[in-house]
Amino acid sequence: MTQSLIGYAYDARAEEYLAVAGEIDQMTPGDTELIAAWRDATMGRLLDAGCGPGHWTRFLHDGGAAGHPRDVLGIDLSAAFIAHARELSPHVEFVEGSFADLPLPDASIGGILAWYSLIHTPPSELPAVLAEFARVLAPGGSILIGFFDGTPREPFAHAITTAYFWTTDALAGPLEDAGFTITASESRPRVDGEVSSRPHGAVTAVRS
Repeated sequence: MTQSLIGYAYDARAEEYLAVAGEIDQMTPGDTELIAAWRDATMGRLLDAGCGPGHWTRFLHDGGAAGHPRDVLGIDLSAAFIAHARELSPHVEFVEGSFADLPLPDASIGGILAWYSLIHTPPSELPAVLAEFARVLAPGGSILIGFFDGTPREPFAHAITTAYFWTTDALAGPLEDAGFTITASESRPRVDGEVSSRPHGAVTAVRS
């Protein structure tokens, strides 16, 4: 039920979201650089988990070496976002559904981008989601998570629906329990002109 409510909440505000955060050029340059570096260092098929309107999915797809597109799948709960993503990027594969129950075989993915898509997952449900990510990731596969940095597990009134703060230290336990090893992390305050005013955090981890 939680997953359905999140999808409906984003459907209701989809046009507003697209106006302010639906294109790569609206994203923070540092985020784009981080995701590009992760993409280029990650082998195999990529999954954009909680892909929203598909701008990061398209960015992953179009960033292959020597002009060759990457094999990428985007999945999201919002029907409005998936429809928008398919219209703008018919050459990229998108699926409407939950990343808590991925329509993928075991060990079939090389990397997962979860960029600000776990923020609405209640902390008690996060271990199950990370276990699902670990299931579909091949050994040595990588995950990149973006999140709002703050008091761990504390809820706050996100513009769309309730979200939760995390820190790298707080994510370390659930990630390790799911079979991941953290390899890099960052945190920084926001600056004027960014999409969000809340502090940013990101963590990269590898499946053992």
